[in-house]
Formats: sequence, structure tokens, C-alpha cells
Amino acid sequence: MADRLSVGDSAPDFSLQDAAGQQVSLSDFASKKVVVYFYPKASTPGCTTQACDFRDNIESLSSHGYQVVGISPDPVSALEKFTEKQELNFPLLSDEDHAVAEAYGAWGEKKNYGKTYVGLIRSTVVVDEEGKVALAQYNVRAKGHVAKLRKDLGIDPR
Repeated sequence: MADRLSVGDSAPDFSLQDAAGQQVSLSDFASKKVVVYFYPKASTPGCTTQACDFRDNIESLSSHGYQVVGISPDPVSALEKFTEKQELNFPLLSDEDHAVAEAYGAWGEKKNYGKTYVGLIRSTVVVDEEGKVALAQYNVRAKGHVAKLRKDLGIDPR
């Protein structure tokens, strides 16, 4: 389990498959601002709420120069179904071995209903045009997260 990222850290590069089976790397977004969000499992209620919130706010984010990428430990086939069913308009990437989540500090100990286990921590890391961490948020809530993120980025929520 890696340490969490902090503002100013270099964002770890990655190359993962998207829902269509294509390789997507952080370096593909060179000179762009990227919102990299980690979510536990496609097609679950919280993850669907969060993904649809990003989908519904993508124009606002992109008009301020932000690209959005979602990462989960789901296999590509689950991402494909989730993307199609929810009509998502940004890439979802498969991190089945959770190596990228670990590199970003989004994999670690969690507590749920009194049980402690290791898993994906719902997190968002914003990477600036130079590949540095501009914002790192861990243990975020699915509902209302995008509005809070927009506020934190200085993008007025509608």
C-alpha cells in the first residue's frame, strides 16, 4: 500500500485498457489537466451515482480544460457494460491488479459495517498540465463529490 499523493507530487504515469479494449495512458493527456477518479465497482449504486454525476458535468469540466478518467479494479467487460448502460462520455479504465490505485494511494485499509479489509478507497486526484498533483482527495463520498470538486477547482456549480 503506497502513501497518498500530495499537491506538488509527480503523478505516476499509467497505461490501462479502457472499456473498448484500447490502451490509455496518463501521458496521452500531456499538457492537459486531468481528473483521475478511483471508484470501487462498476454498476453499484454509489459508483453509478458518481459516474453519472461526472457524465452530467463533463461539459463544465471540459470547458475549464479538464479531462476526466475513471479507474476501477473491474475487468474491461464490466466497464464496457457500465459505459454503455449509463451512456458515459469519458473513459473508464481497468486496473484489475490495482497497481495504479496503489501508486496513487487509492488502495488500502477500509472499514465497512465494523469489518476491516483492504480495497479501493474512493479517491480523486487532479493532475495539472505539467503532470503534477494539483489536488488529491481521499475517502470522498459518491453523492455530491463532483459539486464539491468543481467548487474546490473554482468552477461554480450550476
